[in-house]
Amino acid sequence: MVVRDWQLVGAPNARDLGGLVGAGGRRVRAGQLVRTPALGRLTDVDLPVLATLAPACVVDLRDGTEIDVAPPDRLAGEPRVAHLPVHDPEHPVFTYVSAVLLGHDLDAYAELARQGTAGAMTEIYRWFVTGESARRNFGAAVRLAARPENLPLVYHCSAGKDRTGWLTVILLTALGVDEASIRADYLRNNALTESLRAVIVEAMRRQRPALDVDAVLPVLEVRPAYLDAAYQEVRRVHGSFDGYLRDGLGLTDEVVGALRANLLE
Repeated sequence: MVVRDWQLVGAPNARDLGGLVGAGGRRVRAGQLVRTPALGRLTDVDLPVLATLAPACVVDLRDGTEIDVAPPDRLAGEPRVAHLPVHDPEHPVFTYVSAVLLGHDLDAYAELARQGTAGAMTEIYRWFVTGESARRNFGAAVRLAARPENLPLVYHCSAGKDRTGWLTVILLTALGVDEASIRADYLRNNALTESLRAVIVEAMRRQRPALDVDAVLPVLEVRPAYLDAAYQEVRRVHGSFDGYLRDGLGLTDEVVGALRANLLE
């Protein structure tokens, strides 16, 4: 079954995790877990679409500094909003992504571009596994998803691809979805945002004719190497993904059991 795309103009990579096959051959329930980018660019046409989902809870993985410079999320209904920032100020990639998406001046990130943004992205993904706020708040997000009163649950960061992508990996692995299906969902981001990336790059070129596109693309795309780096860090630190769920994120068998009970058909 194909994972449902939510067809949101202002959030082109929004999608439902429903339909993926999890533990015991049971499918993830549709309309319960939806991953999106930040919702501040939703259009008036998008809001009735989101309202059909009627989210009970929205998890925002952005840091306050990212939220302050972005358009406020546009929400349907009155969902509970849980701010669970996954952010490391020592990694300028976080603010660089926001700056690119919002059309801000990139002069402050010249050193990052010289060092190589693709390499910086792989370091970010390793940090997703070991960083203190990453472990704390990814774990907290899973615990929210395991409680029926928080469903349907929408979760997002800024672009809806990296932090949101890794939380999706965590959720789907805990639900028993196989790695190949998880990887396929992760990589779908590039096809869903192809037109948006072209618009962003063209706008940046108009502002900065000497723009180094090769330095920008790594933060606008997802790449297999990023996911590989996180998986490798999981094995290096915890030996297995089960060990990461248990020891890295503090997820008990009861939490994983509740997640599967509530989210698998």
